[in-house]
Amino acid sequence: MTATSNHFMMQALNNAWANSTLYKAILPMSDEDVTANRPSFFGSIIRTLNHIYEVDLYYADALKAAGKGRQIFQRDDVKSVAALGALQADVDLELAMFCKDIQPDVLVSNCQIERKDGLVDERVDWVLLHLFQHQIHHRGQIHAMLSHAGIEPPQLDEFFLENGRIPSVKPYWS
Repeated sequence: MTATSNHFMMQALNNAWANSTLYKAILPMSDEDVTANRPSFFGSIIRTLNHIYEVDLYYADALKAAGKGRQIFQRDDVKSVAALGALQADVDLELAMFCKDIQPDVLVSNCQIERKDGLVDERVDWVLLHLFQHQIHHRGQIHAMLSHAGIEPPQLDEFFLENGRIPSVKPYWS
């Protein structure tokens, strides 16, 4: 079973919108608040944001067969929320452009992902689904950390509904 290519484009747009919305909530925070130790898997907002970004880079690299593989994880964390937000927006756009006109035969084809034990073939559609789920998972952790910091977290789950949709974005079922 394969979702339509338009579904993946909508997921990519939702992903970019949610990341942008989250960064807007975080930008006014002090460096101390963004780097403070908080209950989460990665321990701070900035570290979790960096994790989201580097995993996006990793899978985007695999989807494009660019060949960087696991060396992406050797990068230094970006300390500035504004700089990291701009980098995240770039990779979000890259993923949206990848999904824009993706054909069903590409969705069910394989890409190679470099794992610790070597290259693994994965279906493109499943990689995309995993990538978007990964983002949702970690944005949820940041959502909780914002509450812990006394910041009202933004609403991130209404992109597909008329109430929350960006006016120019129409779902594929319209």
